[in-house]
Amino acid sequence: MEGLVHSQVNPIHVTCKHSGSRFIPAFSLQLKKYLTRGGILFMKPPQSFSSVTASVQPLKAVSLDHFHNTVPSKEVLELWRSADAVCFDVDSTVCLDEGIDELAEFCGAGKAVAEWTAKAMGGSVPFEEALAARLSLFSPSLSQVQDFLAKRPPKISPGIDELVKKLKAKNTDVYLISGGFQQMINPVASILGMPLENMFANQLLFGSSGEFLGFDAKEPTSRSGGKATAVQHIRKVHGYKTLVMVGDGATDLEARKPDCANLFICYAGVQLRETVAAKADWLVLNFADLINSL
Repeated sequence: MEGLVHSQVNPIHVTCKHSGSRFIPAFSLQLKKYLTRGGILFMKPPQSFSSVTASVQPLKAVSLDHFHNTVPSKEVLELWRSADAVCFDVDSTVCLDEGIDELAEFCGAGKAVAEWTAKAMGGSVPFEEALAARLSLFSPSLSQVQDFLAKRPPKISPGIDELVKKLKAKNTDVYLISGGFQQMINPVASILGMPLENMFANQLLFGSSGEFLGFDAKEPTSRSGGKATAVQHIRKVHGYKTLVMVGDGATDLEARKPDCANLFICYAGVQLRETVAAKADWLVLNFADLINSL
């Protein structure tokens, strides 16, 4: 596996400055402009906003009878209601699928990549190792990513849009923190009305001809413990008193520690990962529980 990790190109870190009032536009197939630095190509979001229609599919029935944390304690409820910031995982939380699995399936390598995703989200292998391994199995080109985004709009989890709106109405800041890729999360952020600076995710790198080069390994979310690093950064910069992390995987659970998230809520409405769910402060199957408890 070491060979897979070191086969990546030497990544470069991309720093962009954006206005706080600017929102992420939905991805358009008619992308004609790119950011090119050092021979590496980055997709540049179009300037105009256009909505993306999210399709919702029913979730499978799951029993939580053997878990002790499905009913929140008084302390957990107080933290949830008083939160001044909430960070959401994207894949299998805000969205009904794992973005990299869907892209891999679109490119013809779905099964092999999905096996690695299960290992990464279950915490059995370091996230950075699993990320490099999955990408090496299909090496998506820029044109393939564009085609995928145009043909497969994001499938948003039921209730997440209402939950985000209610949190905003309470003046609670909302963030997306993902081990997925910015290119694929832009449409999701657009649907939820999320500003650019409130999204932390990885970056796919492409050559001048659109060929796949790797991913930016300097992004904190590209490695194990990265979401905790991102949450810690958010909290330090903004001085939040109470911050909540909502997600389904081991990398989300990692954010629950001192100076990071005060509370970890495991959302099992898409994927129930036993080891993660058992350690959560609160385990929920649907976002209605979170909406109704605010």
